Amino acid sequence: MAKKDIDWGNLGFGYVKTDKRYVSNFKDGKWDEGKLSSDDMITMSECACVLQYAQTCFEGLKAYTTKDGKIVCFRPDLNAKRMADSCERMKMPVFPVERFVEAIKQTVKANAQWVPPFGSGATLYLRPFMFGSDAIIGVKPANEFQFRIFATPVGPYFKGGIKPLTLRVSDLDRAAPHGTGHIKAGLNYAMSLYNIVDAHEKGYDENIYLDSGSRTFIEETGGANIIFITKDNKVVTPKSNTILPSITRRSLMVVAKEYLGLEVEEREIRLDEIGEFAECGLCGTAAVISPVGKIVDHSKEICFPAGMESMGPVTKKLYDTLTGIQMGEIPAPEGWIEVIE
Repeated sequence: MAKKDIDWGNLGFGYVKTDKRYVSNFKDGKWDEGKLSSDDMITMSECACVLQYAQTCFEGLKAYTTKDGKIVCFRPDLNAKRMADSCERMKMPVFPVERFVEAIKQTVKANAQWVPPFGSGATLYLRPFMFGSDAIIGVKPANEFQFRIFATPVGPYFKGGIKPLTLRVSDLDRAAPHGTGHIKAGLNYAMSLYNIVDAHEKGYDENIYLDSGSRTFIEETGGANIIFITKDNKVVTPKSNTILPSITRRSLMVVAKEYLGLEVEEREIRLDEIGEFAECGLCGTAAVISPVGKIVDHSKEICFPAGMESMGPVTKKLYDTLTGIQMGEIPAPEGWIEVIE
């Protein structure tokens, strides 16, 4: 199938309307059969639960063209399971894992012309999401819901190459100890908007959040998990029940141990010890790994030996190996790659 006539190399990371999206509605206690639609508009009551009480959750994953020309997705079953966890916490009906993966495949197939070619640096970003759609004025869950998936081609997250980021230690909290930090709810991201704009206005790329209970331990940023590399090349990630379980981060830990032979550890990481690490990175679907060069804790600057010019050596190996797996250049562990066509 011929690809769309797009300057793939100059795509930004933004929304482009594609041909089809998947839509399924929950009513009277059950999901309908679902279908592909060409309509990108959503019509609902002004009193819809999502508009009044933010009852919504979402996921993010990508479709790739591999080196041998196949279109694939990376571990969509984990996105399905994480969304199920989000739905259970938000009192929303779970969209079954098998149906989720099938809906992803249908959406990608219907937009195959929009999947960027191998080597372009671009991918097809997929956004599954669910929201309460019926009119709710009292504070309670919705009775009707809509599940949708749209697709949009996106360019490399880093235009002009990967440059290490500067983070600041936030004075605001991302998640409460018994709150919703461990799920991918829209409300979590709404809570971070003031802080990310403030960070950008003050010259920082992102906020790094501490645990809100003791403000002692590193958690994550507004949109990504964090990894650290010790001076003896151990890969360490923060452990907390208020951190979103990033699929990219979990995959990187397997890559570190099984492909690169590195020691890995998940543990509590104190703010006062981060200066002892050699490298730091943010991990997520959009960029895989974003290197961090410096963390600013109020008047104190913590600079990593890897520097502000490029990825550190271990971070670079992790990035190259995982993207190689995603693009079909390196054999993947069983079950990691879902072939679409």
